[in-house]
Amino acid sequence: MIAFVRGQVAAVTLSSAVLEVGGVGLDVMCTPSTLATLRVGQQALLPTSMVVREDSLTLFGFADEDERQTFELLQTASGVGPKLAQAMLAVLSTDDLRLAITGDDVKMLTRVPGIGQKGAQRIILELRDRIGAPSSASRAAGASAAPGALWRDQVHQGLVGLGWPARDAEKAVDAVAPEAGDVPDVAALLRAALRTLSRA
Repeated sequence: MIAFVRGQVAAVTLSSAVLEVGGVGLDVMCTPSTLATLRVGQQALLPTSMVVREDSLTLFGFADEDERQTFELLQTASGVGPKLAQAMLAVLSTDDLRLAITGDDVKMLTRVPGIGQKGAQRIILELRDRIGAPSSASRAAGASAAPGALWRDQVHQGLVGLGWPARDAEKAVDAVAPEAGDVPDVAALLRAALRTLSRA
């Protein structure tokens, strides 16, 4: 299986990125927060997970190894396929997923499109003892990476990179600004901005 891909970013769409590896363009499915870190023309390294079906080979890419491992673990739960696992990672960070599952937080899991109350309860029951505890260190590291007003530019660039008009992206950034706090979490703010745009 393909454990990771490294290459120049050739294109970024709403749901995937194309990385040129050895003269071949690999289409890698990614969450919005991962796509927001990619820039066309720059080099990127993405841990990956390949999903093989009778009629398709799909490559999923992740921001880090923890996200990849969580993606694969989620699929061991009944009724969770790769698309739902990716949706879970798009809406909730890996630490938020661990908090929800270990803390029996059905309400948090049902924020993910496609997961109802029974599905959330089943995921909690099957993964509670295997998902592990949240890593406060990784959350702090991700948050401290974008102090002050730098997060605004990163979230704005991420939204524009995903195809939103600059003016709409600016409005979404303004809408989520009160959530930034003293130590902004760029990935969480990007997800909140996307939710704001989807409601508009």
